[in-house]
Amino acid sequence: MRVYNFSAGPAVLPEDVLKKAASELTEYGASGQSVMEMSHRSKEYEAVQNQCEALLREVLSIPYNYKVLFIQGGAHMQFEMIPLNLMKSENADFVITGQWAEKAYKEAKNYGEVNAVASSKDKTFSYIPELDSSKFNKDADFFHICQNNTIFGTRFIELPDTGNVPLVADMSSCILSEPIDVSKYGLIYACAQKNMGPAGVTVVIIRDDLIYDLSGVFPRIPTMLQYKTYADNNSLYNTPPTYAIYMCGLVLEWIKQKGGLSAMKELNEQKAKVLYEYLDNSKLFKNPVDKKYRSLMNVTFVTGNEELDKKFIKQAKENGLVNLGGHRSVGGMRASIYNAMPIEGVQKLVDFMKNFEAENV
Repeated sequence: MRVYNFSAGPAVLPEDVLKKAASELTEYGASGQSVMEMSHRSKEYEAVQNQCEALLREVLSIPYNYKVLFIQGGAHMQFEMIPLNLMKSENADFVITGQWAEKAYKEAKNYGEVNAVASSKDKTFSYIPELDSSKFNKDADFFHICQNNTIFGTRFIELPDTGNVPLVADMSSCILSEPIDVSKYGLIYACAQKNMGPAGVTVVIIRDDLIYDLSGVFPRIPTMLQYKTYADNNSLYNTPPTYAIYMCGLVLEWIKQKGGLSAMKELNEQKAKVLYEYLDNSKLFKNPVDKKYRSLMNVTFVTGNEELDKKFIKQAKENGLVNLGGHRSVGGMRASIYNAMPIEGVQKLVDFMKNFEAENV
């Protein structure tokens, strides 16, 4: 029997997607082979990848002047690629709202002058800081945010106005959860294993004018760390993560069938409301995040007693509610309720929490 999987990533996938993938595991269509076995140079595989890109463009309404790139290395490699490719004048602005934003900031410092315009570290990243545009560098090469903070459970509810400076956003844990206006960004990046598919592929959506020719740059930037390499070769310069891309395509088909991103947003708001309403009235569990900035995807909570937290996580697992432990750096609990988590799973979690509370208060 399948459990309700609240992992932050690799995360739950839609059961319909898993069943379709299982049915096509040994033979995709009439190809006589699995997608895992296809040459990435074959017409059969190229059609799979092109279909995935077409669906992503349709679901996200990506403008024509943006490229979609399929890259390996996760968001961590983007912490390197972004400054390597975009820091032409060696200046960038960052908002520090959690561990991933901080890691991106520290990596960028290796390549130029990096300005932390605001941080919420003073309150353990439990809110999104108010931004003072007078502190923005008008000549920055880019302005970086982590739009949803997986570890601490916060999210941007309003984008900063960066003027002519390209806005770069890590959307690893919130992409495809609601409609967005892609044209407001210069670059969006997201590792797939949270809300888009299995681990292995990172999607980069980048405006054409930000894809620079770096062939004459010294010291030379490695070929595989240049966006132009992927853009010029349809992400097929080398062997891409073929099966992960195929799975992303199936997830996108599922989202489209369910009504697209508007439907996803409605469902995600319903799930979050069920869980947050219980937490706000609980005598045992508390959500530490400023209500204004609560994430729809990652809901953090604690009892205030480390041993009781461990007991809760253990008993939850015994009841088919798995991967509820918080990130190792902060402890406590975290329920990641991505698109593929049904509302029934959230309700079962709340019912279990109510019973646990009754027995432990």
